[in-house]
Amino acid sequence: MADNYLEYKREDYEKKKEQWLRRKQHKPRMKPLPPRPEDESL
Repeated sequence: MADNYLEYKREDYEKKKEQWLRRKQHKPRMKPLPPRPEDESL
């Protein structure tokens, strides 16, 4: 087998596990809020 085969498989597993846990917990990704426009009528 190639060098670092297990390390790559472990990294792939960790990424998939993190995605699964995020979906399981319904944890939304943090999106930056768009800046609020200033009220020009003031």
